[in-house]
Formats: sequence, C-alpha cells, structure tokens
Amino acid sequence: QEFAPSDEELEAYRRGEEWDPARAEERRRLRELAAQQEEAELESGPAPPGPPNDYKDKYRHLIGCEAAKAAARTMQANKAYGCVPVANKRDTRSIEEAMNEIRAKKRLRQAEDE
Repeated sequence: QEFAPSDEELEAYRRGEEWDPARAEERRRLRELAAQQEEAELESGPAPPGPPNDYKDKYRHLIGCEAAKAAARTMQANKAYGCVPVANKRDTRSIEEAMNEIRAKKRLRQAEDE
C-alpha cells in the first residue's frame, strides 16, 4: 500500500474481519450523525438545574422558610465557649479599662494580705 493503514483498518484486521472501505465510511457517517444529533439535543433541551447558590435554598426542604427565622430569633449562645465563659467573651471594655480593673483588684488583694 502507498499509505499506512488507518486505525479503523488495523482494528478490523485485529478482530479478524475483512477490511471494507465502503462499510468503514458508512460507520464513520453514522458516528458523525449520532454526534450531531447529540449536540442538537444538548443545545435544544432545557439546561439541567445547577446547584443552588444559597444554602438555605438547598436545605429548604429540611428546615423550611419560617422555622429558620424563628430559630435565629430565639437562639442563644452556649454558656461556655471552650474553657472561657461566654460572659467574658461579651466584654465591651477597652484593653486599658480591663487592665486598670485587674491592677485595682491586685492592689486590693495585696492590701488585704498585708
């Protein structure tokens, strides 16, 4: 042969079949038609629904719409966060104010010990 055999021709010989260029051309056309039909179906069909952007939408069937709002209104923090009580976490004083109070308590203790 003038040219090397095509992949399809080699596959046919490996399967033990006789190579027929007309049949191979017909199979290639059928594959192209199937691919074109598949592309047309993907373009014409509705797009599959994507994942919801908001987790509330995703879990709406579990938590509902109103239950989450009501729970958020009545929710309270835990009594302790790790080893630190939550009351200490809510401290709104500045650092200087807190340090001054600690120093004052230390002075009181030292005065009581003396």
